[in-house]
Amino acid sequence: MQLDRISRNILSILQQEARITNQDLANRVGLSPSSCLNRVRKLEEAGLIGPYLSNLNLAKICRSVEVICTVSLKDQSTDAFRSFQSAAQSHPEVVECYTVSGTFDFFLRIVAPDMARYNDINDMLLDVLPGMVNISSHVVLTNVKPFRGYPLDALLEQTL
Repeated sequence: MQLDRISRNILSILQQEARITNQDLANRVGLSPSSCLNRVRKLEEAGLIGPYLSNLNLAKICRSVEVICTVSLKDQSTDAFRSFQSAAQSHPEVVECYTVSGTFDFFLRIVAPDMARYNDINDMLLDVLPGMVNISSHVVLTNVKPFRGYPLDALLEQTL
């Protein structure tokens, strides 16, 4: 899908203000409300927008521990990767899982209620491929720069 200036503006605004009304969005991008709604629906249908999520302030809701893990598999087969990916997806506390290049194979972000639960998840992930998984855990002390959206202007300026 080709993104013109208006669609780029819609994406930028929705990324920062997902709860904006269609009327306000239309005013900000210079379209009628019906045209704006049609654009948003087309962007959703093309898979460029969604799902809609809320950023929660977990520290104000409950106690938790956040752990960043790097994972290396000794078995580099497709089956081993699929087994580990499936295990990571099966635990709701694994909130992000990336397959990456470099010195390790996966990057995980795990959020658990306490270290005991994190240790249980760690043990379950190690047991997926006994003796074949190495997990290095890094407890997050402070999130200095939380994710607040992609730098669309910088990323898209080369495509025009």
